[in-house]
This record gives sequence, structure tokens and C-alpha cells, in this order.
Amino acid sequence: MANRFIFDRAALAERYREIQEVYLSDSRPWVVGFSGGKDSTCALQMVWLALLELPPEQRRKPIYVISSDTLVETPVIVRHIDATLERIEEAAKAQGLPITTKKVMPNIDRSFWVNLIGRGYPAPSRRFRWCTERLKIEPANDFIKERVAEFGEVVMVLGVRASESATRAQVMSFHRIKDSALSRHSSLLNAFVYGPIEALSTDDVWTYLLQTPSPWGNDNRELVAMYRSAQAGECPLVVDKTTPSCGNSRFGCWVCTVVERDRSMEAMIDSGEGWLEPLLEFRDLLAETQIPEKKKLYRDFRRRSGHVAFIRDTDTPVPGPYTFDFCKQLLRQLLETQIEVQRNAPPGEAPLIIHDAELHEIRRIWRAERGDWADTVPLIVRDVLGRDLDWVMEDAVTFTADDGKLLDDICGAHDVPTELVVRLLEIERSAHGLKRRHSVHTRIEEVFRQEWRDIDEIVAERRTNRGDNTTIEVDLEDDAEHSLLSQASPGQVDQ
Repeated sequence: MANRFIFDRAALAERYREIQEVYLSDSRPWVVGFSGGKDSTCALQMVWLALLELPPEQRRKPIYVISSDTLVETPVIVRHIDATLERIEEAAKAQGLPITTKKVMPNIDRSFWVNLIGRGYPAPSRRFRWCTERLKIEPANDFIKERVAEFGEVVMVLGVRASESATRAQVMSFHRIKDSALSRHSSLLNAFVYGPIEALSTDDVWTYLLQTPSPWGNDNRELVAMYRSAQAGECPLVVDKTTPSCGNSRFGCWVCTVVERDRSMEAMIDSGEGWLEPLLEFRDLLAETQIPEKKKLYRDFRRRSGHVAFIRDTDTPVPGPYTFDFCKQLLRQLLETQIEVQRNAPPGEAPLIIHDAELHEIRRIWRAERGDWADTVPLIVRDVLGRDLDWVMEDAVTFTADDGKLLDDICGAHDVPTELVVRLLEIERSAHGLKRRHSVHTRIEEVFRQEWRDIDEIVAERRTNRGDNTTIEVDLEDDAEHSLLSQASPGQVDQ
């Protein structure tokens, strides 16, 4: 069956006819997912060329080409996608196609750096991949929901292929609508899915792209070169006996710690993109925080809810979020990394690693949730970047670094945790001027129910009173990290 599709021109014509029939069958707009990779490029190119064969008066239904920018994409990929989206917009207008492009991004309060540095979420792992939903799924879904609200229903056109995995093929088959080329979206109401390249193999995709010029003016051989540089010299398509076999590496977010090693970034650096090396070093720092025996160096023993979780039937606490001190270290190193990358980037590149809006949000979280009376973010930004942002000046009841030092001394003299008093004062500060006090009292009670003792004391009590059901227990450490972000009350938790 290899190469059956490519060398059967009748099959290609039939593929175009199906795309045309699905497009003309109703008034539902199309939303084409475009990542800049081979599959989404192939799907969009087929849709484009199929619609060009229709009379202009039939090409009325809008098509939105959306690309997800997680704000932590590899700069080389960002450059490629931005240039491509611009060409798509211009070429569609020139060729009379109802295509517009849109980059979707996470809300600032959901961004990678705001969660990791601001809230202290640990670097993502295979069992605790908190980033995917926040950075990719939610922004795309928000755009789709907006189109559903506008048009009633939409059709998502995706470059998915059944041959990619048995799981994907099963999911696609399960949601298939009988006697239709469409499937129902697995979670979004009034959204349907169409996969024009569902039956294609990897060889089909690459051969089609290399044999069919890009209608928006890209050189698809550059895409081949990009895959080659991201896969340590391995070519994504075997074209003759001298071509190396293909690998399974991929590229995307440069901060990805779900994989053990970022071989794609390493390969890009080896192939001439040496200015990316500081990003790889920072990514490796994040990966180091996942080493089990080192977690206690970087992470609090309490969850964000203020409670302590233990692996079931052990005295081993499950590590919580990054400590505030480590978050401050990460912010400083990230800004230093940004300076180094911008200094060595090719002319016209100078990528922004963390945006000003994210710095403002991190500052807000540190001030409101982590008792940062010293207002550390502006200090770090000024020290590393040598400039000030347009910081929002807070009200007169905001505490200062001098207040913090005084409080430290008083709490130390009375053997009271400083953070506990800070939390209580922050509750009062945030409620300043309110007439109704019930919610304030409730928040104060919640603070007192949190764990403020030293971990050694907690472990000693656990050994003495094992089985009294006063601590949170989970079966596996990695699974426990899923509950890291919850605000559950103490009790026994089965994951």
C-alpha cells in the first residue's frame, strides 16, 4: 500500500472532490488547525487547492486558519510559523479565498511562566502534564467556542492521521458520524471534526508536499530541512538508499521536560543554531528539579492548599510547589537567559522569552499569595534588565520590605511562623474597607487549618499516630502531583 495515494492521481482528485463536497454541504465555517508541521501543512494545502478548483461564487464560507502560540515555542519555529501565516493571509486575499489567520495564545494568568514562576507549579512530567491544557487546548477551544456562539456550529479541519497511533485511530472511529466524513468533537458541543488526510501515511504526506508547490509561496523543502535539523540529521522521508532512516523526535515548546532529553533542540544547536544553547541549559535546569532525590532542594513539603500529603503507608511527603526562594532564582536566571539569547540571536530575531504582562502577573501573585512584601519582581527586573516597567502602584496599606524585617524579628522572638502571620495580615489588607466580614473570618479559619509545623515534627507525629486519618495519603508520588494544585481539605485521597 506504500505510496498508493501519491502515484494514483485519481485518488488525489477524489480527495479534492471530497473536500469540495464537505465544504459545500452546509454553511458551517471551517477552523483549520495549523501547527506549521508536515501534517497540518499537508491538510491546509489540500483544502486550499481543492477550493481553488471551485468557482469564485462558491468560495464564500469563511475559513479560519488558527495556530497555537504557547509563548514558549522554540524561536526557530515561531519565526517559521509567523512568516507562514503572513504569506497565507496575503496569498488567500490575492487568490480570492475566504481564509483568514489567527494566532491563539493562553491568557496571561494561565501562561507557562506565570504558573511555574508565579505560582510555583513544578516543571511538567509525563504523569503531571499541566501545561498542555492551559497552553494549547484552552486557547484553541476558546476560539472555537467564540465561532460556535457566532455561527451556531463549526467544522474543525485537522491534520490527523489514523496511522499515527492505534489510540488516535480508535478515537477517530468512535466519534465518526454514520455515512459522513465528519466526526463529533470529543468535548465541544456543536463542533465537528474533518480529517482530509486521515488515510495518508507519512510517506504520502512528504511526497505530496515535495511534489506539490505550496500555494501560499512557502518552499516545502525548507520544512524538510527543519525536520532534519530537529531530528539530529535524520530525514523525515526516505527518498533513496543513501537517505538515513527517520527518527521519532519532535519539536515544539523549548521548556518541555516531559521528554528526558530535548534531542530536537540539541540537534538544532548542532546544526548551526548555537544561539539557542542558553534555552537548552535553562530547560535542563527545570528537568533537574524532577530528579526524585533532588526534589526536596527545590520544592516545599506542603501543597499549595497548605496541607501535607504522604505516599500511602510511608513517611515520605509528596513534594509541593517550588519554594518562593527558588522561584525568585528562576526568574533571575530566565531574564539572564533572555539577555544572552537576544545578544547572540541572528539579526532581526531577538526573541522575547518572557513578556512584560507575565512579569506584572507574577508580581501580583507574589504580592497577593506569597507574602512578597519586598516587591521582588521590580527589583530583579531592574537588576538584570536595567530598566523599570510601568509598575502599578498599590494602595497605602501595602506592606514593605522594612515591615517584613520587623515582622520576622517579632515572629522569631515568639516562635511563630512568619508566613502564618503574613497570610493573616494579607487577608486583612485585602478586606480593607469591607463592611461584611463573614468571608474574612472563613479565610482566617482556613489559614489556621493549614500546616505550619516543621516537616520533622509532622513526620514524627505521623509515625506515632499512623492510621488516624489526619493526613492526606496518595498511592504514588507522581500521581500525587495531580492534587498539588487543589485546595482540598485534609483527608484521605485515592488517585
